[in-house]
Amino acid sequence: MDIRLLQDGATGQKGKVPHTTLQKLLSWGLPVMGNRFLQRQPGEFPVSAFLLGASTGGLLAVGLFQLLVNPMNIYEDQKMVTLYSLVGLGVVGWGTSPHIRCASLLLVPKMLGKEGRLFVLGYALAAIYEGPAANLRNNLNEVISSLGCTVQLQINNTRKAWRVSVGPLRAVLKDLLASKDSLKAETQNITKSFEDLDDQVNSETGYTLENSMGLEGTARGGEMYRAVPSRYHLSTQKMYELKTKLRCSYVVDQAILSCRRWFDQKHKQCMQRIWVPLLNHLLCLPMTFKFFCSIARAMEVWCRSRIPVEGNFGQTYDSVNQSIHDLGGEFSATIDLKEEKQAWMLGLNTSWEHVSAELQDYVLQQEAQLEWTLGLLRVLLSCTFLLVFRASFSYVDSYNGDIRFDNIYISTYFCQIDERRKKLGKRTLLPLRKAEEKTIIFPYNPTMQASETKNVVRELVETVPVLLLLLLLCGLDWALYSIFDTIRHHSFLQYSFRSSHRLEVKVGGDSMLARLLRKTIGALNSSSETVVESNNMPCLPQPMALDARAYLRAALPTGLLLCLCLLQAFAYRLRRVIAAFYFPKREKKRILFLYNDLLRKRAAFTKLRRAAIVRRAQQQKPPHRGLAAVLDRRCPLLRRWLRQRCVVCQAPQTPEAYLCPTPDCGAVYCQPCWDDMRRRCPACTPREELSSSAYSDSNDDATYAE
Repeated sequence: MDIRLLQDGATGQKGKVPHTTLQKLLSWGLPVMGNRFLQRQPGEFPVSAFLLGASTGGLLAVGLFQLLVNPMNIYEDQKMVTLYSLVGLGVVGWGTSPHIRCASLLLVPKMLGKEGRLFVLGYALAAIYEGPAANLRNNLNEVISSLGCTVQLQINNTRKAWRVSVGPLRAVLKDLLASKDSLKAETQNITKSFEDLDDQVNSETGYTLENSMGLEGTARGGEMYRAVPSRYHLSTQKMYELKTKLRCSYVVDQAILSCRRWFDQKHKQCMQRIWVPLLNHLLCLPMTFKFFCSIARAMEVWCRSRIPVEGNFGQTYDSVNQSIHDLGGEFSATIDLKEEKQAWMLGLNTSWEHVSAELQDYVLQQEAQLEWTLGLLRVLLSCTFLLVFRASFSYVDSYNGDIRFDNIYISTYFCQIDERRKKLGKRTLLPLRKAEEKTIIFPYNPTMQASETKNVVRELVETVPVLLLLLLLCGLDWALYSIFDTIRHHSFLQYSFRSSHRLEVKVGGDSMLARLLRKTIGALNSSSETVVESNNMPCLPQPMALDARAYLRAALPTGLLLCLCLLQAFAYRLRRVIAAFYFPKREKKRILFLYNDLLRKRAAFTKLRRAAIVRRAQQQKPPHRGLAAVLDRRCPLLRRWLRQRCVVCQAPQTPEAYLCPTPDCGAVYCQPCWDDMRRRCPACTPREELSSSAYSDSNDDATYAE
């Protein structure tokens, strides 16, 4: 099929037929000179264009300064420098460059799009913080203060109860202090009575190690006595038993030593009396049997097994000895009563008032940090207007540099070309096929179209976190207020502390211990009565609730954010209108390219779409067996959800739809798509048999510009 590319045949009719709706409106609403000035060619009216553009650019720069820079918390001289810079750039740019004029006007649709939502996002976050977040913070601070007050109240009540409890003990200590002289005399008497027992226990008489080092037993016992205390700490009981055993050993050793000395003495006397050699040794031999002296060892065993020491003697002695020393040690010192705060209860050696003040200071410091962060965020979001400028200039550059960029609109000039070809009897494009409508946008259509819907859905999904944050904070604020208000109404407590006691101790007898007890325990004779009344009314939380107007103020910026997502599709249509007004020749080339490109794709439509059609046909084969087939036959209400779709345009199956009769194919076509396929099923027809002479990949199709 011979496809002729269109050429702009309207060159000779320059300025006669408006090619855009905006040109039609300007021709209808403005006088001839005004219309001619606005639709002038480059180089016409240079002085007027510069003066009018410079004044307009200066006014726009002043308005931009008031909107973005003036609210910032910066120095005045910095604001003035920024103002002069913006006015200078606006005057020079609008007076000399159509690119800057076009990019400046593109700020309007860009502010209604993704870049403008980023600018509004800052105000939405600020409104959320100043509304439910701030109220939530105030209520939490109120609860912290309430808890601090409650703890302080409990501490005060406990302190009063403690003072009442320790009153008798203080009285005892004061009485003891008053009777310290008499107590000292009594303790001195007890100490003197105990000295005899103490000397007996600590005595080392009854054995002398130096006099018995020659004997094995005594030497062994001495080594044991010297080595054991150095290695182990022996109790008084063990030490006293050891001394007793050593005394037994000492007595036995002395007996053995005396026996041996007796044998030695008798042997010497025998040798002196019998002077005949050899005979004297024979007759004096019995006097050398000193081993008979070891029979005394049996007495040592008997003595060790029958030591006359009670089992609890050492423990009793230690207790009495410690008590005697405690009574006499430092008893003459003055008794000081000092009240110390129990820092271990709070972990700090400070009062609760100091802790509460530090906690409040910490909360205020965190609030100040958050305020500073939000201020910085606002400044950064104000600077995001530079991103809007960048996006506007980027659109102008892409519009003039890439002929496929955002070239998906059926404009007035497109319709004029199609009408002119129709009059000449040539092949036309309008109305478009269903499959083609998914990639093309009709600017006058009041509904969002396929390309726009995908982008809007994605933008709405990106807005969901902000919406969830708003709902979460509002719900949390309302829930916490309800909880705190319930606590305030149902947590009133009345504290009533009553304490009274009467203690009387009588000690009879006239012994030393009785006199000592009367001077100590007798001091417990006391009586008191205390009444404390208080309540927790000052400590109950006083939460604040946000009214409907406050919630509305917090939700309005988020609602505006959602509205901008919906308006983006229609606002982005203005980008092409503004660019086409400043670059009309470029717009004509773009529309001619789009028309010729659609003609080429229409000619190769069958083969270009064959792969997708085959894939969809395989996915949508009618169910012959299984659960889906049973539901399709027996549940008519579910057929709406189980029915197939057109393999070309994905429209739901209708009674007028065509079902391919080829076995194992079953592709479904709506009536318009079946006519576009020239009544041949691409899913079961070989590629070579399809009527097309030109086809190519569609990877270079024009796409929707975000």
